[in-house]
Amino acid sequence: MYLIFDTETTGLPKRYDAPLSDSDNWPRCIQIAWQLHDAMGNVIEHQDFLVKPDGFNIPYDSEQIHGISTALAEEQGVPLAEVATAFQKALEKTTFVVGQNVDFDVNIMGAEFYRLSQPNPLEELPVLDTCTETTAELCKIPGGRGGKFKLPTLTELHEFLFGEPFAEAHNATADVEATTRCFFELVRRRIFTAEALDVAPDYFDEFSEANPKPIALIGLKHLNLKKASEAIHRKLEAQEATETISSEEIKENLATLEDTAFAHLHNHSQFSILQSTSSTQDLVNAAAANEMPAVALTDSGNMMGAFHFVQAVNNYNKGLSEEEQHKQLKAIVGCEFFVCEDHTNKSHKDNGYQIVMLAKNKKGYHNLAKMASIAYTDGFYYVPRIDKEVVTKYKDDIIVLTGSLYGEVPSKVLNIGENQAEEALLWWKEQFQDDLYIELMRHDQEDERRVNATLVEFSKKHDVKLVACNNTYYIHKEDANAHDILLCVKDGEKQATPIGRGRGYRYGLPNQEYYFKSQEEMKTLFKDLPEAIANIAEVIEKVESFTLQRDVLLPKFDIPEQFQDAQDDADGGKRGENAYLKHLTFEGAEKRYADITPEIRQRLEFELEVIANTGYPGYFLIVQDFIAEARNMGVSVGPGRGSAAGSAVAYCLGITNIDPIEYDLLFERFLNPDRVSMPDIDIDFDDEGRSKVMDYVINKYGANQVAQIITYGTMAAKSSIRDTARVLDLPLNDADRIAKLIPNMTKLNKIFGLEEKQLRSKFRSDELSKVNELLNLSEGSDLEAETINQAKVLEGSVRNTGIHACGVIITPDDITNFVPVATAKDSELYVTQFDNSVVESAGLLKMDFLGLKTLTLIKDTVKIVKHRHDVELDPDTFPLDDEKTYELFQRGETVGIFQYESAGMQKYMKELKPTVFADLIAMNALYRPGPMEYIPSFVRRKHGEEEITYDLPAMEEYLQETYGITVYQEQVMLLSQKLADFSKGEADVLRKAMGKKQKAVLDKMKPKFIEQASAKGHDAEMLEKIWKDWEAFASYAFNKSHSTCYAWIAYQTAYLKAHYPAEYMAAVLSNNMNDIKQVTFFMEECRRMGLDVLGPDVNESFYKFTVNDQGAIRFGMGAIKGVGGGAVATIVEHRKDGKYKSVFDLAKRIDLRAANKKAFENLVLAGGFDGFGTHRAQYMHDEGDGVKFFEKVLRYAAKYQETQNSSQVSLFGESSDVQIPEPEVPPCEEWGTMKKLKQEKEVVGIYISGHPLDDFKLEINSFCTVKVADFHQIEKLVNREVCFGGIVSDVQHRESRQGKGWAIFTVEDYDDSFEFKIFGEEYLKWRHFLIPNSFIYVRAFVKEGWTNRDTGKQGDPRIQYNSFQMLHDVMDQQAKKLTVQMSIDGLHEKRIKHLQELFSSHKGDKQLHFTLYDLDDKVKLNMPSRKTKIHINKELLEALREEDLAYKLN
Repeated sequence: MYLIFDTETTGLPKRYDAPLSDSDNWPRCIQIAWQLHDAMGNVIEHQDFLVKPDGFNIPYDSEQIHGISTALAEEQGVPLAEVATAFQKALEKTTFVVGQNVDFDVNIMGAEFYRLSQPNPLEELPVLDTCTETTAELCKIPGGRGGKFKLPTLTELHEFLFGEPFAEAHNATADVEATTRCFFELVRRRIFTAEALDVAPDYFDEFSEANPKPIALIGLKHLNLKKASEAIHRKLEAQEATETISSEEIKENLATLEDTAFAHLHNHSQFSILQSTSSTQDLVNAAAANEMPAVALTDSGNMMGAFHFVQAVNNYNKGLSEEEQHKQLKAIVGCEFFVCEDHTNKSHKDNGYQIVMLAKNKKGYHNLAKMASIAYTDGFYYVPRIDKEVVTKYKDDIIVLTGSLYGEVPSKVLNIGENQAEEALLWWKEQFQDDLYIELMRHDQEDERRVNATLVEFSKKHDVKLVACNNTYYIHKEDANAHDILLCVKDGEKQATPIGRGRGYRYGLPNQEYYFKSQEEMKTLFKDLPEAIANIAEVIEKVESFTLQRDVLLPKFDIPEQFQDAQDDADGGKRGENAYLKHLTFEGAEKRYADITPEIRQRLEFELEVIANTGYPGYFLIVQDFIAEARNMGVSVGPGRGSAAGSAVAYCLGITNIDPIEYDLLFERFLNPDRVSMPDIDIDFDDEGRSKVMDYVINKYGANQVAQIITYGTMAAKSSIRDTARVLDLPLNDADRIAKLIPNMTKLNKIFGLEEKQLRSKFRSDELSKVNELLNLSEGSDLEAETINQAKVLEGSVRNTGIHACGVIITPDDITNFVPVATAKDSELYVTQFDNSVVESAGLLKMDFLGLKTLTLIKDTVKIVKHRHDVELDPDTFPLDDEKTYELFQRGETVGIFQYESAGMQKYMKELKPTVFADLIAMNALYRPGPMEYIPSFVRRKHGEEEITYDLPAMEEYLQETYGITVYQEQVMLLSQKLADFSKGEADVLRKAMGKKQKAVLDKMKPKFIEQASAKGHDAEMLEKIWKDWEAFASYAFNKSHSTCYAWIAYQTAYLKAHYPAEYMAAVLSNNMNDIKQVTFFMEECRRMGLDVLGPDVNESFYKFTVNDQGAIRFGMGAIKGVGGGAVATIVEHRKDGKYKSVFDLAKRIDLRAANKKAFENLVLAGGFDGFGTHRAQYMHDEGDGVKFFEKVLRYAAKYQETQNSSQVSLFGESSDVQIPEPEVPPCEEWGTMKKLKQEKEVVGIYISGHPLDDFKLEINSFCTVKVADFHQIEKLVNREVCFGGIVSDVQHRESRQGKGWAIFTVEDYDDSFEFKIFGEEYLKWRHFLIPNSFIYVRAFVKEGWTNRDTGKQGDPRIQYNSFQMLHDVMDQQAKKLTVQMSIDGLHEKRIKHLQELFSSHKGDKQLHFTLYDLDDKVKLNMPSRKTKIHINKELLEALREEDLAYKLN
């Protein structure tokens, strides 16, 4: 006997694994149907009951699915006890329980039996399900988990078995009928086994005889539940219609509301990541435009926008004039929290309910911040969550709104039942009393209408006030589409996918009503409930305005007892800290200065006084403490950076390493005595040691007092175009083309907001044409135009969050007492929810711990020098007058030298020929946009080619070192003090005003400068000129402190490169190991320097690059892919016992768990074992048994190590040495150079032992007009004939739909590779050149792209291939003439004779020319050779190069 049954319920359980006794978890049964059949499929009985709701109602969402309303169930339902009894009787007759996904129904009825205290016979009966992996395999519907087929729905199974869909799903009787039909058809088709059905083997034959044709329906008549419910609903509505509000009342309400102000209390900003298009400023602007008295910010789960929001409101209020004071806005800071059952439980997904909370005052804000922090630090699981326990702990000074349809009360009305919703409301009321408000929304949605009726009843019944809200996600109604696109970006969906729940649907808002509505619109919406608008004023009244700005709070620094002062505890003073700082400063000064002169003492006293007055002694103590600790731990610390290097106190404390007194660096530029602002010391550590210092700080102050700073990744112009295009399904190449029209670092909204004249002044001509094309495209009506116009709205949206690279926060107490924090993927530390632009204003101490690669580089060089020469170098004591170092700068050989390696800098170094450290400081300051125009004059003045002049003789003192040119901000400050008696504080204000172009401040200071300087006898006209020059220059004058520090680091790197070139370059290569392009570039520099870079070798290489005994650079094994740190460590460790004699010796000695098969294979391919005299082909040789030789070596070694470990000690005490034969090295041919290089490139990313093009370097340099890389910006080559050469690294021959051949081929040269396409006649003509690994030389013409006739748009440029040649043949065919260039001084008989012999041994038919020149008289003479014709080849050119003769090929 089979009983097939199905239920309809009030919803779904929260947890499917909950026990049946958890009555709150399991939904109620509201319909049950069953059919009882005998073994041959004949129906014995069928029943169908609606269940009368007892103490619960049927939620709206469930009614939407099955159509059974509470009214219908009450009218036609049967009490549950009767239904259960009838079902019990049916169960007594059956052998099996059958259903579609029947476990759910078994649990539902089990929970009902438990509620009725009846036994549950379902627990005893075996179950047969029509929804299993077996039926999934049968239907083969893709899209299941883990790549399997998905489990079929009843409709899908029915359609598969009978070829027709089953119409009425979600009515228990219809579902049972369809399930029965499917079940018996599966039996007939023998899908169920005899074991599963517990039957004799002949059962299936009997069943097939009884049912020869596919199973048919038994033909029951079903009640249409939806229609029945609707009929009752209409009847009830007709009764209620007589009770509705009259038009007179509505008029009266609107009149009352005229004087009542409305404000939005539920708004999302862009900090509700990828859920809202409004910025915090947009919300403030919209509220102000609508003359609202307040505006709230309630982002989802976080408070990232709180500071920006409060600041925006305060700035708006500050900008109001006296007459406009009535327009003041009040900022209401809030958060929409996810409140779940247990925020620490991460065993199952529970996003909880969304509850809106608003802060009444500063204390309330701190409680919100605590909860927002807990939501991330303890509760994050899919979303940041809290629970009711957290709410009760931090509920003070908070107002609660019940939230949107996802709030607990509305959601329970819709999904669980009104009784549970009412219970929830009472819990919140108990906690928050009069500070709880029921939130009503009207977005013209049926689900809201159903909920609102219940909420209004609750409001009257429990005396909880209503407030009208609109849950805004965007500002204007027309932004709804852009907002929908944003939601698609968040979920990675296409906009064309319909909105809904389940497979094949996506999330989206149901309509376009979620915008920032005006007061009038909201009042009209709630005209029948005027109190919902009026109560908002009460909420606003409860909120006190507050600001989140405060002074920086410093953590307490523990000072030794003898410096402590009892008075500090009484009045919060800093006497003890000041005394200890003074002690440390003078203690350090004795080490730094041989003699503390009165001038030095005065400077230190002045600085200490300013530090004491500004109240920041603790800051200096904290910084000196962790810097001292860093040096103890062997971490390299930079000499300083930024204006902190101007502090002599910092120098004495060891915070900086440059003497500010010696270099005229100013303390007041760092800490202005007149205007107190937080000092800011940025510290460079070597990038490997930075984390050690961080760990020290965390251990000292506690992990709950140290945090990193969040960053908001916003959608830039190009990414907003690409994201929008993806969602709108615009083809990828079109999206790419549009994105490329936007000039770099430009915002879309800037482009679209400018007049044509402004566009012309802002963009270069090549950019302007692209910008105009973009503007034209946006005016169309196609998908491209829509993409651009919607991307404009999305631009600037917060896309994700990250961590600030170097900012660290240290607080005096638990950080969550000051700001909300979050967690981040890449950090163990907390992350502030406020970003870098506001953390200091919010009162947090921020330190920048920067990782500087150059410090690691210096440290590595020092280590290599110690290892090779046993010389202990101390970079801080390098002499500043080292000739070799300056010669390196003078030659411009500054590749790899910090801050001086660009081509432009190399050019200026050669011209300037620096001889003193001051030259390097000045060049570092001048080489940046703006001051660069002064460089030529600076160079000429140094070399005496231009007179050094000073506007006033008094200026010489400070301008002498820069040859009379003002280079530094410090010079402006010193001169303003010297010429016009400005105070130190005024001088700093002047510097800041000039740098930031603060016109009002400058206009105030200028008369003072002229007046006071004139009074000292300086010429007023000249002073006018000086002021004007300063104004022009000071906006990009540079900070000398920073320039000096970085020039010092640069000098250290140059010193090392000049004295230890191989060691230095090895360190440079190590520090760029992860960037293969950089490694290639620096290897080229090594070759230029005459240094050999050898491939990896297991007997010489370490993890990083090193220098061997012969002075050559050895490749680091860490640069080989797949060879991890563990493998390198074991090879290096066991090498200490002596070099490896063979690959067998190595494999026997190392730890084979650390060096796996992949590591071994890649070491072979990179040439790591070449030193053993076995070539790479042998290691990779397979003698037909499917095992490569290197694998045999590994097996041999593993066996050897195993026997070594297990060999028993013999009777005589020695271990018996078991001999295992070594595998034979297979004889085979060596690989060709190309194969060897190709494998190297695969495992390292570059060619090591050479480059395939090395044989053709001459041809490429002489006859190629462009590099392959130039084709990445092919638009620049349009209408040009170009020649390029390289190696063909990949070819794919294709066929078009018309059957014509074409190809994609990749050409690679020294720097880059590019994928070319060739079609039609050209393909047929040149395809024989397209062979992988062939060396080709191509002459081509770049044409403009085709214009599309329909759209008029131009496509990408095209390449017309004029000729292909092999690179081997280029020299013979292209070189027509050789011109040898010689100086008159170099002409002597011996050389002429030598050249005669050289040319006669290379006779041919090409022309020979000579160009003679005399540099002194600037004379040049061109002479063709009439008689001598030559054959131009590599040998001849090589011979000329050896003679140091310049030549030119034509």
